[in-house]
Amino acid sequence: MTYQCPLCFQPLELTGQQWRCPQNHQFDHAKEGYVNLMPVQHKRSKQPGDSTEMMMSRRAFLDAGHYQPLRDRLVTLLDEVLPQSATALLDIGCGEGYYTTAIAERLALTRAMKVYGLDVAKVAIRYAAKRYHSAAFCVASSHRLPFAEASLDAVVRIYAPCKAQELYRAVKPGGVVLTVAPGPRHLYQLKGLIYQDVQLHAELDEQLEGFERIATESLAYVMQLTGPEAFDLLQMTPFAWRTTEEVMANLKAETAFGCETDFVIRLHQRKPDDESINS
Repeated sequence: MTYQCPLCFQPLELTGQQWRCPQNHQFDHAKEGYVNLMPVQHKRSKQPGDSTEMMMSRRAFLDAGHYQPLRDRLVTLLDEVLPQSATALLDIGCGEGYYTTAIAERLALTRAMKVYGLDVAKVAIRYAAKRYHSAAFCVASSHRLPFAEASLDAVVRIYAPCKAQELYRAVKPGGVVLTVAPGPRHLYQLKGLIYQDVQLHAELDEQLEGFERIATESLAYVMQLTGPEAFDLLQMTPFAWRTTEEVMANLKAETAFGCETDFVIRLHQRKPDDESINS
């Protein structure tokens, strides 16, 4: 399997350091090992996605292992549900590749499988490709996946947006989409530093049109963080945009900070073609 041109939707082939389609649209293969498939006309801002600061905080926090139980559970679920014949998986909104590489390494033990990581943030993909070599990384929009119809056995979507129609187009009949969303009490104590009246996350019964939801489970535990770790956690979330400098400084100075996680994991399976999705 290969990438699909985001402009004309024909297959791309790598020749030297360039990806090229039959219409001669060209995309450079960066020295770090990724390809940027985000044409300027598809961007909604000059530098879409996470900033360098957010990405570095996320890498530091994840490297400390606080979300490893989630990563381990996702890897196990995929290994259990995917057939030995599966050949392609995409991690949408992969960030700096923490989950992507763990999935790739586990599935490669028993399958001849290609794992791709996709993110709109160029800085995150550059760091991912430079550090991890078990997956292929690309800069691209999750609303225009650069993959052919029915070419993916699985998609992983951790918080990342993607229209159900686009998932249905790219996933094979019988293929799966594994999603992670925040449960009601996710990061409750962190929110308590920012909002006077802390609201629980709404419990949304997510349904993907064209897919059957075949499993739902929750994963919740309390993290014990140092002040700098809690600061990194805050920096990698949208809450940082609403936080004052004073709150950030006080959090970073904490000696210990307990914070709940609450993840909702859902597994969806694509219906056969004769049960078509509405356009």
